Amino acid sequence: MKTSLNRFSGALMIAASLAATSLTTGAARAADSEGIVVYNAQHESLGREWIDAFTKATGIKVTVRQGSDMQFANQIIQEGDASPADVFLTENSPAMTLVDAAGLFAPVDKDTLAQVPDAYRPSDGMWTGIAARSTVFAYDKTKLTEDKLPKSLLDLADPAWKGRWGAAPAGADFQAIVSALLELKGEEATAAWLKALKENATPYKGNSVAMKAVNAGEVEGAVIYHYYWFGDQAKTGENSKNVALHYFKNEDPGAFVSISGGGILKSSQHMKEAQEFLKFVTGKAGQDILKTGTSFEYAVGNGAASNEKLVPLTDLHAPKVDAANLNSKKVTELMTAAGLI
Repeated sequence: MKTSLNRFSGALMIAASLAATSLTTGAARAADSEGIVVYNAQHESLGREWIDAFTKATGIKVTVRQGSDMQFANQIIQEGDASPADVFLTENSPAMTLVDAAGLFAPVDKDTLAQVPDAYRPSDGMWTGIAARSTVFAYDKTKLTEDKLPKSLLDLADPAWKGRWGAAPAGADFQAIVSALLELKGEEATAAWLKALKENATPYKGNSVAMKAVNAGEVEGAVIYHYYWFGDQAKTGENSKNVALHYFKNEDPGAFVSISGGGILKSSQHMKEAQEFLKFVTGKAGQDILKTGTSFEYAVGNGAASNEKLVPLTDLHAPKVDAANLNSKKVTELMTAAGLI
């Protein structure tokens, strides 16, 4: 895979290299022993629930390494055929497409692919969706009424919104949303929107921090993923008591549903067990964890029900985006040019 690393991706490669120094030795030992190694960039608690349930059901041991989407994606590319990982799980799709483009995934078994609808997995069949999250506009309900909300994500580029909204542009979550915008509207429109974001929005370090800022009255709204609000509401609600969620719908870029991915490294020395793990996560037992657990992410398996508190996936009217086409490299270039990362 030919890449021209900008300073952001370069920083990620440095972080990945440092992480590799501390992780590879232990992971390599695990790869040589019984069981599989999972590079987990999903939330640690959800990954652990899947792994524990899989081991209980199958007796197959799992060694887990916890990290972030792009850290692990770059680490896997650096490791190449020598990667000790058998399975890679992410929060968002762009990290999966980066590894896929490097030709490092093995095809997912057809029986596993059949468990997930086409809308929630890439067309090339080299990885699959395992969960999903919806883009939302979290707003201060003490300041904004529904008639004052943006009708489209693109409306936030209007100078009228200057200083009134926030986002976490440096994170993989937000960059997945930009990837969808690029796929749906093209490079020129995406570059213009990012320029306006730089001028209009307040940057925060993470979705939860952006939501807290809305709750505290620092900004009137923020672009985040839905489950941060639901997770806080399920606890004390102290960081979201003044916050409500606006769903853009109408196949707007702001209605984008980001797919969490699962893929199997073609260098895996435990291919049968790795395929079995991915089949478990996308099957009934794995998807039921999303229904009954506290992650508040959407289940994506055929016929799988999500947590009853969530707006049904079918009611989100999300735009149709082939996850295989999300271009993390171009997004990084555009966001760097806009001065966002």
